[in-house]
Formats: sequence, C-alpha cells, structure tokens
Amino acid sequence: MGWTHVRYETAERIATVTIDRPEKLNALNDEVMAEIDAAFARAKADPQCGLVVLTGAGEKAFVAGADIAELATQTVRGGKEKSLRGQAVLGRIENLGKPVIAMLNGYAFGGGLELALACHLRTMAAETRIGLPEVGLSIIPGYGGTQRLPRIVGRGRALEMILTARPIDAPTALAFGLVNRVAPRAELAAQTRELALTILGNGPLALALATEAVLRGGETALEEGLRIECDLFGIISSTADMREGLTAFLQKRKPDYKGL
Repeated sequence: MGWTHVRYETAERIATVTIDRPEKLNALNDEVMAEIDAAFARAKADPQCGLVVLTGAGEKAFVAGADIAELATQTVRGGKEKSLRGQAVLGRIENLGKPVIAMLNGYAFGGGLELALACHLRTMAAETRIGLPEVGLSIIPGYGGTQRLPRIVGRGRALEMILTARPIDAPTALAFGLVNRVAPRAELAAQTRELALTILGNGPLALALATEAVLRGGETALEEGLRIECDLFGIISSTADMREGLTAFLQKRKPDYKGL
C-alpha cells in the first residue's frame, strides 16, 4: 500500500496491523497516525478481515508514546488540531464494526496506551509496563486517555495513573480490568491468536451489534442503554445469520455464517 511505518497482513480472517518504527520505539507522529488510519480503513473494507490485531514491531515497545519532537513545537491551535485528528483516528478504530485487539508486546505509554484504549480488547506481555506519563512533561493526554481510561478502570484508578504519571505492571493492569490477558512475551502472540479465533467462531453481525450495544449504551443512562440493546436485538433478529445460528444449534451442527 506504499506505507512507510505500518504493515498489514491477513491470515485466518485476522488482519494484523503492525506499527513498524522500532528505531523510534514505534512513536506516533502525524505520518504514522495517517498510516494507521489508512490501515484500519483497509481492514473495514477487507472481506478477508473479520478481526484486527494491532501491535508494534520489535520487543521493546507497542508504542512508546507520541513523537516528542513534534509536540515540543506545537502551538495552541496546532495542539488542538493534533488532538482532534488523533481522536478522530481512534474513534474510527473503536467504531470499526469488527473486533479489534491491541497486543501490547512492549511498552505502551501516552499516545500508545490511548491507542490501545480505543481497541475493544487488550492482551499484554508479562514483562512490560503501560501508563499515561503526560503530566510529567506538563502536558495532558490528548487522544482520549482522560475519557476512555476512567470508563474502563474507574475514575479513582484512572486519576491515580494520570496524576502520578507512574506506569503500572501487567498484574496490576489485569487486576484493574485494563487488559484481558497477560502472557509471557514469547507466548503472547499465540494466546492473542487463540482469543481472536474464539471470537471469530461467532456470528460477525452479532459481534458488531453486541460491540455497538456496549459502546453506545455505556455512554448513556441505563434506560437509554436498554433501549439501544432492544433496537439492536430487533435488527439482529432480521438477519439470515441469526436464523442460521439458531438452526445450526437445533440441528447440532457448526453454523455457516455469511454476514447477512
């Protein structure tokens, strides 16, 4: 695709998007963000992709953060525009319509953790650490970290991570519910693949609508969230995949989902 810092590969209906800038610990700059956006646009349109795994090249870092050289020269207007662009990219990942797993093979700091927070699930190497260190540089998270992190781990834990700027280790991240799986780095890819294939055994439309119900409903009062779930339950009930899934269960056979 002519990208410099992002690789896109597919196998077993899993698209692996790899941020490939290991000499800079996969740090995010404007070019990298644009390529990530393009890779996820490809994943959305790719009929061979049912799920995306997002990871970083090398063993040191998933994404070590934003490119400090770019941040150091930004103005008020430039900072706001960078934040808006980054939030838009991460919003498109979160609302991809296909499950996205962030495989944290190494450090995920600042924008790297914010990128992972926009994914639906996260797996993490046992040897690494993650965090939001921005206030230590007298800036704040700008790619959604102040909003997504509290929704995942709770306000108190999120504020402690943000205000102390201290990273947390893998057992703490697992206890917080910030990651779904922890494995030794050598086993992380295999365990992430197992999780991905388990998810892909289910109906693709159901995966998309269930994710939408959680994301949209989580931003509302319970009554509104229940209405959203009800509407989406009605939509899934009109699909051929629903009929195939229920019929296959009754006939004690494996379903053959078509995404219809």
